Amino acid sequence: MLMTLIQKEIMHHVLSVRFVALLLMCVLLIPLTLSINYRKYNQNLINYQESVKRAQAEMEENPPSAQDPNTEVSKLFLKPTPLSVFVNGLEDALPTYLGMTRNGVRQSSTGLAQASVAYVLGNLDFLFIVGTVFSLLALLFTFDAVAGEREAGTLRINLSNPLPRDVFLWSKLIGGYIVFVVPFLVSFLLGLLLLTWQGFPLGELKIAGPVLGLTLISLLYIAVFFAIGVFISTYLDNAKTALIVAFTFWVLAVLVAPRGAFVAAKLIAPTRTQQAVYMEKNALRNNLTKDKEERIGKKMIETMAVGGRVNFTLNDPGTQRRLADLRGPIEEEFRLAFQNQTDKIDRDYQREKDRQEHVGETLSRIAPTSSLTYSAMNLTQTGKLKRELYFQTGEQYYNQLEESYFSGISDDELGQFMQLANRLNDSSESEEILPPPTLTEPALSDTLRRSAADISLLCLFALAFTAVAFLKFFRSDI
Repeated sequence: MLMTLIQKEIMHHVLSVRFVALLLMCVLLIPLTLSINYRKYNQNLINYQESVKRAQAEMEENPPSAQDPNTEVSKLFLKPTPLSVFVNGLEDALPTYLGMTRNGVRQSSTGLAQASVAYVLGNLDFLFIVGTVFSLLALLFTFDAVAGEREAGTLRINLSNPLPRDVFLWSKLIGGYIVFVVPFLVSFLLGLLLLTWQGFPLGELKIAGPVLGLTLISLLYIAVFFAIGVFISTYLDNAKTALIVAFTFWVLAVLVAPRGAFVAAKLIAPTRTQQAVYMEKNALRNNLTKDKEERIGKKMIETMAVGGRVNFTLNDPGTQRRLADLRGPIEEEFRLAFQNQTDKIDRDYQREKDRQEHVGETLSRIAPTSSLTYSAMNLTQTGKLKRELYFQTGEQYYNQLEESYFSGISDDELGQFMQLANRLNDSSESEEILPPPTLTEPALSDTLRRSAADISLLCLFALAFTAVAFLKFFRSDI
């Protein structure tokens, strides 16, 4: 009986105008979007490679000097990920490189700085198609599943026969879902074949695994909106009213709630700007440098004054050793003080940002679209996990430069003069700057672990709305 009803439901949808609209959306949107985004990825990869080569050439021709604490002595560039073809995520919002200065890590302008006006219209990628377009189509497929038959009077006729209510409702859900996902999967497969033909490395395990996971999450998300549509249809007697309620729910769940949550988070947990933090570090260095110069000057007068007057020659090796012994402990003390205070500034700022983002994410998860977005970005390595690895690698690289290069540079004029004299005395000595490290890619197990909560929420949404729809349908007076 169930299979017969499912076949009837499938034929009902296949012969409708909605199925034609779905088919056109799938065939046109998915393959075309994947192809366009793959070309964009290739262009971003070329830009990345050219930027790295240009930075290396500039360092060889004009080695940077870190006497100015704001000078970038090295750059860690962000390499685009191939999976951004499916989900753009934070790729355009992240800095193109991290510059290493004595004042800390300085972020370059993001890709959005050169974005065209088209950016305000949003990205057209696979995540947008599933999260926005197909969620609306899923509601259009199901808003009249029960309300339409109740309004037409066919529901009373069907249930007057020995037909269990659960079998009737399951046929509506399963039949409509099959009609919906088959064109979706076929068009997605066509898009993958087109990408492979263009050279996309789909055969690699690190690419195929996330793509499979993204497909399964998309099917689960579509199932959530099918359950929501049936839930709305069981509570209303009129199909037009059900359509209005379904569309209103879609606007709130897909367009309003995810964005409104982060607007509320900015009010609940405000933060400072990145530029304000950088200026605070710069002011701290200037103050500490001034204090250090005063201490070194007093120490020189106390230890090297003869007859009430400082009398020594800087070119004398013995004098240079005495000055180095005098300055060494003071410079080390102030270097550690600067490092400790800047670390505290960074920790406080990061704590503010993490709290604001956590509040926004928590509030936004009231909508299933947010769970789809977060899990998809984790799987495609274009979300928070990629951003955290990028900035952590930058901080680690800065700490290496601090130990091997920055710690040997003085801020005051006398110290700089002595360093220049040492270089002239030993012309063979050259200061080498460590090359930037390679960004590591997160493991698939780590991305799945990060996505477990959002996947569980999608399952909960699907089960909860389905269960409530069945309970309401069982208790309805047909």
